[in-house]
Amino acid sequence: MRHSLKARLVALFLLLAFALGGAFMFGMQKALGIGWRDAARPLVSDYVDRLAADLGSPPSVDRARALTGRLPITVRIEGPQVQWESHPTTTEDGRAHDRWARDDGLLVRTSADGHRIAFGLNVQPWRERPRIWAWSTLATLLLLTWVAYKFVRRLLRPLDDIRAGAQRFGRGEFTQAIPVRRNDELGELAEDVNTMARSIHQMLEAKRALLLAISHELRSPLTRARLHVELLPEGGEASVRREALLRELQEMADLVTELLESERLGQGHAALQREPADLGELVREVANDGVTLEIAPDVPRLELDRARVRLLVRNLVDNALRHGAAAQAPTVRVAREADGSVVLGVRDFGPGVDEGVLSQLAEPFYRPDASRERGTGGVGLGLYLSRLVAQAHGAAFTVRNAHPGLEVLVRFPAP
Repeated sequence: MRHSLKARLVALFLLLAFALGGAFMFGMQKALGIGWRDAARPLVSDYVDRLAADLGSPPSVDRARALTGRLPITVRIEGPQVQWESHPTTTEDGRAHDRWARDDGLLVRTSADGHRIAFGLNVQPWRERPRIWAWSTLATLLLLTWVAYKFVRRLLRPLDDIRAGAQRFGRGEFTQAIPVRRNDELGELAEDVNTMARSIHQMLEAKRALLLAISHELRSPLTRARLHVELLPEGGEASVRREALLRELQEMADLVTELLESERLGQGHAALQREPADLGELVREVANDGVTLEIAPDVPRLELDRARVRLLVRNLVDNALRHGAAAQAPTVRVAREADGSVVLGVRDFGPGVDEGVLSQLAEPFYRPDASRERGTGGVGLGLYLSRLVAQAHGAAFTVRNAHPGLEVLVRFPAP
């Protein structure tokens, strides 16, 4: 109820229905009941006089029995000669008939010989009828509730469309717009969200196009610069500068490659070259002597793109070596889970990060604090590119604090 607008609207509808129905019934009962009582009093009084006269004096039990058999009334006679009641008090509420005879003696008469005759309305024939009405009312109420729910659900269907569209846009899927079903306020809201999504999509496309253009244009001058640096003499003081320049140029070239690969994977344009592969063997090929390997022997072969999975493992291992503790080597493990999935885990034993920034670590160019700044190497694309490779393979990518250190888990689905 707290989190559902539909449930609150249906509850409001039911409360209003009960309140309106109760107020109407109470008001009509008061309005008509008082007037009916005043108008019917002389008629009822005259009719009771005639019934009492028909019973005679002393009252005849046979006549009273015939009268109650013919009319839906009750009769009770109390006096010196006759003690008789047509409907003895046997009901669970202790009443045999409706005692509105107590109203100022309207239905009570005293015969000439001192017998007290009390008339009432026999409610026994209608005793089962309230149950029928109760069940009928409950069925009608449930039907009205179902109709109200369907109406509210249809009325608020654009909100479901807007929520689904917002989730698609959040995942970067802009191909399917939110359907505009009506011309009311919700329809205008859906159209506004579509307009906003188109603007965001255009900005993202412009950013991707700019990154691709810059990356492509940087490749040629980087290649020429590397050739010029390699022509520098290898001996003497110039060799130190030569090696430093080569490292910086290689880092720039790696950055350009990562930018191009991330944009291709992010757009879904890169077709994976899948083939059966042993994930444990790929890890052994990439991981160097600075890490601890824990590879289970029962890991099944998976359909993988070997080149991109090597890139994923290399980025995760480099990230663990860069930010891990010097006293303890990072751990790379490959294991098979109980559900058949295969998990690749890379853990360092460094300081870790704050819990609040875990969800942002795999975003492009994100560096949370000084412990993972530019001076330690990297520009914030390694985890992002690894996440794209994992998602392209249908794997789940999770980053968590391992206390101590940071652990990245890549869960490949069962083959």
